[in-house]
Amino acid sequence: MPRPVHFEIHAGDPERAVAFYTAVFGWKFERWGDAPYWVISTGEGDGIDGGLLPRQGPAPEASAPIHGYVNTIDVADLDKALGEVNRAGGTLALPKNPVPGVGWLAYCTDTEGNVFGMLQPDENAPAPEQ
Repeated sequence: MPRPVHFEIHAGDPERAVAFYTAVFGWKFERWGDAPYWVISTGEGDGIDGGLLPRQGPAPEASAPIHGYVNTIDVADLDKALGEVNRAGGTLALPKNPVPGVGWLAYCTDTEGNVFGMLQPDENAPAPEQ
């Protein structure tokens, strides 16, 4: 079955985006030669690495539907990670909610207007209250 093996983040201000993801997740960025492209190392073990490049065209409007893939990032402590997003200049897009039997999920917007998810695994996460 095909699996994601790479992701790309399109940024209006790549240096600002590098600072954001470094502050929030501790990711490592390395400029790829002279090209305006940064290779992203997200850590050891399971998971995928990616790249960051200048946005090709206008940024999505704040009220527009998502214009790309939403990548969800595994975090040990969702509340702590949400605080890091806020401190680094990101915003909450959808609040923390349980995914029954999976964990706790929230969506945020980075400094470039991209939406991403963060998931804290917790097999005891309850079904949301109706």
